[in-house]
Amino acid sequence: MKKLVIFDLDGTLLNTIADLAAATNQALETLGFPVHPQEAYYRFVGNGINKLFERALPAGERGQENILRVRECFVPYYDAHNADMTRPYDGIKNLLRALQSRGVKLAVASNKYQAATEKLVQKFFPDISFICICGQCSGRPTKPDPQIVQDVLRAAGVSREETLYVGDSDVDMQTAHNACVDACAVTWGFRPPEELAAYAPKYTAQTPADILQMLG
Repeated sequence: MKKLVIFDLDGTLLNTIADLAAATNQALETLGFPVHPQEAYYRFVGNGINKLFERALPAGERGQENILRVRECFVPYYDAHNADMTRPYDGIKNLLRALQSRGVKLAVASNKYQAATEKLVQKFFPDISFICICGQCSGRPTKPDPQIVQDVLRAAGVSREETLYVGDSDVDMQTAHNACVDACAVTWGFRPPEELAAYAPKYTAQTPADILQMLG
């Protein structure tokens, strides 16, 4: 029986791709760089915003100076607009409420920067009592480093064996593996199912309701 479920945020709980694409394109355009169609951002996201900017910049322009310039434009715009088009995936709110009613501890572990992670979770899931809302912050390496999962385990007082990590990307599957916890790959997010299957997750969910079923 799992006592703790840790969720990735982007592509797992929330469909954030439109706002991420809009904010990045706004920053790129401001700085005179080419922009990208929204579809391109499915491959750019997943490793934190600095890696997003590196991937979005033209080849030959991906140095640290340009990454920081894009970040300076992106963050104020995204902070103001990160919920314009973002929405929870169908069935997610029901899943979280059902798990909470069963006494399962819930947490978020995201590569999105901490302030935006907290803002979006609190906006869209105000009735859910997450034990931890962990985003990317100073002193904590980005996923797939396992530290973010280890931090949640300590806060929850739950063992690895009692924990399920739920995510939509190769980064999430690697994170679960590195943290030695069971992984559940969700197929409604930003990566194709065959890419997730290559990491042999213990569980695969086609819908949020599948997670309830697998947890009994």
